[in-house]
Amino acid sequence: MIDQFINFVIRPPRADYNPEQYLWEKEFTLAGRQFKRQDLELTNARGHKLRCSHYMPSPFPEETPLPCVIYCHGNSGCRADANEAAVILLPSNITVFTLDFSGSGLSDGDYVSLGWHERDDLKIVVSYLRSERQISRIGLWGRSMGAVTSLLYGAEDPSIAGMVLDSAFSNLFDLMMELVDVYKIRLPKFTVKMAVQYMRRVIQKKAKFDIMDLNCLKVAPKTFIPALFGHASEDKFIQPHHSDLIFKSYAGDKNVIKFDGDHNSSRPQFYYDSVSIFFFNVLRPPQISSACSSKLEKYYDLGDLKVGAGMDESLLYEIITGIETESTNVPSSSSAAPRVLMTKPVSELISEVAPFARLDPMLSRNIRPDGDEQSNLQDKPNGQSDECCSYTSSNRESWGRCSSLGGSDEESSADCTAANNGNQVTLDVLATPLKSTQQKSSDPPKEEKKKQKKQKKQKKRDSTTPKPKHEKLEKLEALSKRLRLCILKRQVKPLERCHLFWMEAFS
Repeated sequence: MIDQFINFVIRPPRADYNPEQYLWEKEFTLAGRQFKRQDLELTNARGHKLRCSHYMPSPFPEETPLPCVIYCHGNSGCRADANEAAVILLPSNITVFTLDFSGSGLSDGDYVSLGWHERDDLKIVVSYLRSERQISRIGLWGRSMGAVTSLLYGAEDPSIAGMVLDSAFSNLFDLMMELVDVYKIRLPKFTVKMAVQYMRRVIQKKAKFDIMDLNCLKVAPKTFIPALFGHASEDKFIQPHHSDLIFKSYAGDKNVIKFDGDHNSSRPQFYYDSVSIFFFNVLRPPQISSACSSKLEKYYDLGDLKVGAGMDESLLYEIITGIETESTNVPSSSSAAPRVLMTKPVSELISEVAPFARLDPMLSRNIRPDGDEQSNLQDKPNGQSDECCSYTSSNRESWGRCSSLGGSDEESSADCTAANNGNQVTLDVLATPLKSTQQKSSDPPKEEKKKQKKQKKQKKRDSTTPKPKHEKLEKLEALSKRLRLCILKRQVKPLERCHLFWMEAFS
């Protein structure tokens, strides 16, 4: 039994995997952008070869260094555990470096040390990234053994920008004593202590480290790196009070997140969102590279809505038909995509939607020509805020996607300012369906038919009367700005909310 417990500490089940099958592809697309996986080998101080992978944009932006997060796996893990980190961080222009620690995965070595020797492996990786001119700031993301490794190394290197510590243990000796109770090993206390002392000597002989030295509570008061702690509330292997003890003694800026699950369960989406924003704040990644930004500018800049020249008409159909259905009081949900009918040309749809532009002094949102935005949200009877677009990230596959424009049961509109002959003209375009009550008509059927005929005649007259060109241009420009606003809000609003959350958390 003691031998099994020793192997449980220094020789847990080892991950044997095929990199081409379990890692991201050499070239892959994520959130509409191209990325690549660069495999390499590093050698640690003990002569062990470490198998590593570095996920980065393809091509890498010239003369623009990007930050990097090093993912540190658990005692039975490998670099494939960083696949989720890549999905979360790469769209934010943060590269991800991952490795198999010595004694884990495909790297050399026979034993793991639960953070002691892994700290030296991490030092080799940081030195390699420092030598690369393409890397700016460095962050650490560790889970279980990897969290202890990050904390031990962070105490020695204050240049690390930030750390995410998921399920770290405070003291290895205390953890071993707790596991005796968890697995219901019925032995007297003094017998267990004698067994642990025996295990200590065996581990020191085989794995070359002392289990009594693995104490995060000794280094936490000396570490000032911003840290985000995470722990599952039902974790029976490393119980949540370990993170609580480290959190209390930690000297740097800190925050802690508790979530449902156990030690090995998948983490909830809100936790990944918090990690993404944490690294965005501490690493400060640059804006999108010039090559990518030019493509995005072409995508977002709808100009005067001229159809053709390679324009993605499906996007215009989605937005325009969304506005059109809203005006007819068709109920829909923001989580369900609207029905897009591809039977009419885009130019015809635009001409139908353009008359919805109108002046409305009741609204206070103005979009100025210089791009600055000032908004005042108006309270609604149902207590909900109005959004013309929604952004969902309920699962990892939805990163980089935006939900379709959909109506709600609220009434809202946004102002789009257009400069005409040096004067600012404020135009409103309806963004969500208007509330209306359907009333039963008391007119006889004959009178209804007469009214319909009169309306048709009036429409024909209105269509035959020529409208000034500048009026049409104003309406088209207002619709163009409205479409740009809807698209851009999909990317900006979630970031603003999360930024406010972290500003409050660290204030």
